[in-house]
Amino acid sequence: MAGRDLKELFRAFRNADELAFRRAANTIIEEEEARHHVALARDLRKILASGESIDIGQGDVRLLPPPTDPDQGWDLATLQHPERYLGNLVLRPAVRTVLTDLAKEVPEWSKLEGLGVPRRNRVIFYGPPGCGKTSAAEALAAELGVPLVVVRLDAIVSSYLGQTASNLRRIFEYASSAPWVVLFDEFDALGRERSDPSEHGEIKRVVNSFLQLLDSYTGPGMLIAATNHEETLDRGLWRRFDEVVEFPLPTVREIRSILRRGLKHVKAEPLPIDEMGTELRGLPHAAAEATAWTAIRIAVRSNRTAVSVDDLTEAVAATKRRRW
Repeated sequence: MAGRDLKELFRAFRNADELAFRRAANTIIEEEEARHHVALARDLRKILASGESIDIGQGDVRLLPPPTDPDQGWDLATLQHPERYLGNLVLRPAVRTVLTDLAKEVPEWSKLEGLGVPRRNRVIFYGPPGCGKTSAAEALAAELGVPLVVVRLDAIVSSYLGQTASNLRRIFEYASSAPWVVLFDEFDALGRERSDPSEHGEIKRVVNSFLQLLDSYTGPGMLIAATNHEETLDRGLWRRFDEVVEFPLPTVREIRSILRRGLKHVKAEPLPIDEMGTELRGLPHAAAEATAWTAIRIAVRSNRTAVSVDDLTEAVAATKRRRW
């Protein structure tokens, strides 16, 4: 455990800076994982995530349970304690700047509104699958020191006429109860184009309800919609969001960076990262991350803790064989 990390931890505790405390704690946990102290790292994560309240400068906030569907009893959302920060993600500089600015503005919302500038708390992420949209939402929550609320669209969309819109209202009421980051993943399931003749009347009513709820949202948190199919979204949705962020496929350089990060603790010999990164050109971030994991699994199955060139080559081939 590096002395500088302990200093950051104690400094954050002294200053009552929860965000800095969590960052330092997560750095220490990652170092323990890199040393293969798996049990200790797991226990530290449980301790860090076990708090019943949060504070981001807006007072003590109780972690209320998510609402449920009144007919089926299903939870309409899940609460997650984020563990990845923006510094853990490989992002385009422009995307990183937007996300960093959004996080920095949250504590200044009152000041901005006093100057007549509306807060940016309704954001949409779009781009191909596996390009970091969900991870970015998690990282924003981590940067703000709040839980991530992931809306369960399978529970929201009800077979009962009119119940879907009612479930949406319950989610928005819940979103207004605390400064969460609320993620509507696979958002295209809700926000389809209303003029599409193949869609039935219920979907059109759901889109209308969502637009009204989004327009009237004045809660203390941030709402994020994420979609892989932006072409299917209703045109009226886009202008309702305060920020629109595209997550494109990674460049070869970014793929190489993901591989290096994933393999930095398990290399025993020089690995052809540049060559392997080129082999993965055109695949999403998730493919590069999965490649590193596969290479490590191959090594572990062979009773080795270090990844070899053959391991990485086999992992790249496996990644290229499957669909992404």
